Amino acid sequence: MKINIKNIVLLSLLAVAITSNSGCKKFLEEQDPTNLSPSSFYTLPEHAEAGIAAVYAELRFIGNGAGIFSNNWQMFDAPSGIQTTETAQNSDLNNLYSLIYDGSNLHINQNWNGFYKLIAQTNLVLDKVPGINPMDAVQKKRILGEAAFVRAWAYFYLVRLWGDVPLIVKPITSPNDPNFSPARTPQEQVYKQIVDDLILAEAAGLPFMDASGRVSTAAIKTQLAKVYLTMAGQPLNKGAEYYRLAATKAKEVIDYSTANPTVVGLFPNYAALHDAKNDNKVEHLFGIQYNDAAGAGNPLQSSYLPLHQPLVSKIDGIATSIPTPEFFTSYDAGDIRAKNREGFFFTDYYTDGFKLPLINRGKAYVFKYFDIIANGTLGVEGTSRSDLNIPQIRYAETLLIYAEAQNRADGIANTAAYAAVNAIRSRAGLTPLAGLTQTAFEEAVWTERWHELCYEGIIWFDMLRLRKVYNETTKGFDNFVGHINKSVNQPLQAKHLLFPIPTPEIKNNQKLTQNPGY
Repeated sequence: MKINIKNIVLLSLLAVAITSNSGCKKFLEEQDPTNLSPSSFYTLPEHAEAGIAAVYAELRFIGNGAGIFSNNWQMFDAPSGIQTTETAQNSDLNNLYSLIYDGSNLHINQNWNGFYKLIAQTNLVLDKVPGINPMDAVQKKRILGEAAFVRAWAYFYLVRLWGDVPLIVKPITSPNDPNFSPARTPQEQVYKQIVDDLILAEAAGLPFMDASGRVSTAAIKTQLAKVYLTMAGQPLNKGAEYYRLAATKAKEVIDYSTANPTVVGLFPNYAALHDAKNDNKVEHLFGIQYNDAAGAGNPLQSSYLPLHQPLVSKIDGIATSIPTPEFFTSYDAGDIRAKNREGFFFTDYYTDGFKLPLINRGKAYVFKYFDIIANGTLGVEGTSRSDLNIPQIRYAETLLIYAEAQNRADGIANTAAYAAVNAIRSRAGLTPLAGLTQTAFEEAVWTERWHELCYEGIIWFDMLRLRKVYNETTKGFDNFVGHINKSVNQPLQAKHLLFPIPTPEIKNNQKLTQNPGY
């Protein structure tokens, strides 16, 4: 990581400088901004605000391009078997779908670098902001809590994708720093840092929900529950104690929702999920922010649209993230989530996005985050710009975390666990679950996770922690190793439990070792 980490340090400083340029007149009067350094920059409360703004801006690397017709975000769903592509023009993306990727893959390299660049930015905030004085104590605590959450978010991705990864929690300012060429840190130690950061964030006194898109307490608690749930499963396999921790933390959000249903809860219908007016509200606990008139629009819309002609809208579809037929048909009869243009899929749409007749597409495409403002709807032409956020944490997941964790912790699902999963099923138009054994209830919750949380970069990580995969044909669960991935009709192998360490990192840092099988 010699070259990359040095670039990350310099780019992080530049991001702070650019972010601060528009809102800190006093700073610009006092010092030449071309001479910025961490020690000279972090001296005023305005600098702390600029630093955390840069952190939020860096989160958008998730949606950045990864070669022709692809984005970094697609890596998290591509190997899962629930989606495929209509174009063969991006070999790196196709190799992810085909399960033949290696350390040279562009998506793998860009996600690794993106997470570490984000971590470098949060490390600067967490290291430098405590020394800013005078500064309002509440403001300082808030900014540190937000930075701690984002660092935990980044490391949670890293440790699940690559296993043992370098753990860096201080800024790197010199090639002589031991962390300039870091070794891999055992996963358990990385998870401890993730938990510590989230506990720090939880104590920061952030609002329970924040419609501005900043980190909220609801997001922190759900993320902590998600981390505990993952630690309970593979590879740490911490079991009942951590299932209980996950259930307890998720229940805190559920209890808040019960008392404040207009603040946190499920949207009444699926159309609300892809209405930009609902970004950061009610069900959307945390997302990568694109609802900003001054910023770039959401870059993912074209990935979900049919390839080229006939166009759905002004946005030229590239169809590089489309459902496999097997997954689309795996929903139960009557499940609204599989209903055309009402749930998560569409099989026909208006000519040019806003005119009759409807055009039958001949297959299903993802409608879950289809932006009708950008793409158009009957009588209203699309704008081509989407303000939808990229979802990271939804209240629906909070409910499913609780249901799964409580059932495993106590050996049988209680009334609250049934209420949680049945809230998901009720919105989908399905009958409620009742009277199931522990195993049957658990698999029913897993099925809801596959059907409710699809195409949100979640299912692959469920496969890793469970070592199980939903079989669309039998509607049961196969072992991970040997499961036939429907997008390529090839079995998953043990090596697929981790991604390869990027080849440039291995070449630049002799302390790094490669994951098995690559």
